[in-house]
Amino acid sequence: MKLAVFDLDGTIADTLCDLADAVNAGLRDMGYPVHRYDEYRYMVGNGAAKLCERALPEGAKERAAELRGLFDGYYRQHYLDKTRLYDGMTEVMEKLSASDVRLAVATNKPEVFAQAMIAMLLPDTDFVRVLGGRPDRPVKPDTAIISEILSALPEGDVTAYMIGDSNVDIQTAQNAGIIGIGCAWGFRGRTELENAGADFIAEIPDDIVTFICN
Repeated sequence: MKLAVFDLDGTIADTLCDLADAVNAGLRDMGYPVHRYDEYRYMVGNGAAKLCERALPEGAKERAAELRGLFDGYYRQHYLDKTRLYDGMTEVMEKLSASDVRLAVATNKPEVFAQAMIAMLLPDTDFVRVLGGRPDRPVKPDTAIISEILSALPEGDVTAYMIGDSNVDIQTAQNAGIIGIGCAWGFRGRTELENAGADFIAEIPDDIVTFICN
């Protein structure tokens, strides 16, 4: 059995602008400077709590929980305003499913948002699990989220792939002893994925199918 575990932000969908807008709205409410969209490429990836901490200026990091509350309130209403699937991603899911590859999502995005987003963007795709950030589970690169997905599968040999756009995803794959596929179209780019030691780097989404199914 093969299992393809996908990151969400920067891998399945371009979510950067909506994430940035939500944090910037909170920063404005708190009287702090906002950041450009491009700056958020290196703030995301480790969960919403860390995103809010990184966005605050030095000397204000202790207000991260307050910013997180403002972020959640705004993002709940606007998480699909500018977010879009990357071209070809629906077809990737269809091709993998047709080849009997099981699918899952493992993201550090808050789980409630991750599940709602996947339901809207990929309503016809069957996932074993769609898991995200929760207070009771460590964030990637901890392997707890991968273990929970694997536990949902029938017993037997599984060849698993972690597919994502950042060093966090590749580190997660390495920590879990599974294959790490980097996505060069995501937020961080090819160099970070190479430096992290990705087993394979996909330039376009269909490269994922080629690598897993051939």
